[in-house]
Amino acid sequence: MPAPATPSRIAHAAFAAKVMDADAAAALIAPGMAVGMSGFTGAGYPKAVPQALARRIEAAHARGDAFAIKVWTGASTGPELDGALARAHGIDFRLPYNSDPIAREQINAGTMEYVDMHLSQVAPMCWQGYLGPLDVALVEASAILPDGSVVPSSSVGNNKTWLDRADHVILEVNRWQNAALEGMHDIYYGTALPPYRVPIPLVRPQDRIGQPTFRVDPAKVVAVVETDTPDRNAPFKEPDAAAHGIAGHLIEFLRHEVAMGRLPQGLLPLQSGVGNIANAVLHGLMDAPFDPMTAYTEVLQDGMLELLEAGKLSMASATAFSLSPDAAERLNGDLHRFRDRIILRPQEISNHPELVRRLGCIAMNGMIEADIYGNVNSTHLMGSRIQNGIGGSGDFARNASISIFMAPSTAKGGAISTIVPQVSHVDHINQDVAVIVTEQGLADLRGLAPKQRAEQVIAHCVHPAFRDQLSGYYARALRESWGRHTPVLLDEALSWHRRFVQTGSMRG
Repeated sequence: MPAPATPSRIAHAAFAAKVMDADAAAALIAPGMAVGMSGFTGAGYPKAVPQALARRIEAAHARGDAFAIKVWTGASTGPELDGALARAHGIDFRLPYNSDPIAREQINAGTMEYVDMHLSQVAPMCWQGYLGPLDVALVEASAILPDGSVVPSSSVGNNKTWLDRADHVILEVNRWQNAALEGMHDIYYGTALPPYRVPIPLVRPQDRIGQPTFRVDPAKVVAVVETDTPDRNAPFKEPDAAAHGIAGHLIEFLRHEVAMGRLPQGLLPLQSGVGNIANAVLHGLMDAPFDPMTAYTEVLQDGMLELLEAGKLSMASATAFSLSPDAAERLNGDLHRFRDRIILRPQEISNHPELVRRLGCIAMNGMIEADIYGNVNSTHLMGSRIQNGIGGSGDFARNASISIFMAPSTAKGGAISTIVPQVSHVDHINQDVAVIVTEQGLADLRGLAPKQRAEQVIAHCVHPAFRDQLSGYYARALRESWGRHTPVLLDEALSWHRRFVQTGSMRG
């Protein structure tokens, strides 16, 4: 007997009438269009239509025809979207965040234009018209309900805005996404542009202020594609000695803040960037005496899931999952258990500066480099080659109760010092940086003048292989700088970066 057909998740007749295959849907996207796609850190992005579109673009290029589109997303996506379209040379403009290596190569070669934006600003700028018209929204969903409302999948990102602003809508309904996601989302429709803005009524991370589904005008929907394809997040590496060292310094700092009465026993809502170091910090919190904790963050990654499973984290608010394959399988196998303890929101809410300031988040983000005065570069290598983007770190850094940046003290096998005389690109000015942590130690920069900051950073954060070199630079700057408030030697401040580009090492 043939296997029984898989039940459709499209329970609305008008949407069901528009079901077609991915190739037919991709044919509705024309060269030069701006397409708002779902996806945030490899979760909830469309998989079938972008690949079909990439094949169409490759065929057009083989005929000698120009074909590229503008791609707007929530943040990074997966290889079936950014990777497939970049490989086909089908993206000529990208925002607001990218981690795909093929797209990165094209951005740094100057063949793909890229706007690196604060993630909280994307939706408002779209509504204000600064980004231009949005032709198509291509959004993954987990189901379409009988009333026509759309259940989001494993990320929310900017999907509400894309669905509202686009002239046409293409939906991918992905059966792989767990049906238990229904009810986990909180889609707030109360935002407005000035002068009509009103306070957002969220005062605790666990507050629900919206509805569990998207509103979609059926008249705008031109295609629905059914898929059954997993999200593709990469596994996290096991934390190395540097990651464990950073986690240890940071947890000891938080213990001290609690002992001094500056933080409550359960801390303040945690925000954590993505990566191995962030996961090491979260894992270290498992045995720390902070209970119960909450999270108000962009993504829920492995370390936070472990804290939820152990009961150390009472709830987590985010805009997306960013889980390793093993953790995603574990979550999907027991999703009902977490439905009341995880909330997924639009990124204009998860990253909203007013809410971050009101809740008093503890922001923990990675960096590429920091200078002795506390300025942080989180996006560019040697000043000009972008790595990924600023993401949401700026939304949280400026508005957090404590803004923490962390990284190993060296990179490239010890050829690069993470702590430099002057950063080659500034994403976070020193006024927005409270704490810098490497495996060497932690510098608490709050309330310190520039020279006091420099002394703390050099004493606690620099790798021994570079400490004498950096101390020597600073001593010369104290003697020879044109001004003494923030001593700098203009002809030497970026010499470490120049030396690396020329020789492959920053060592002098």
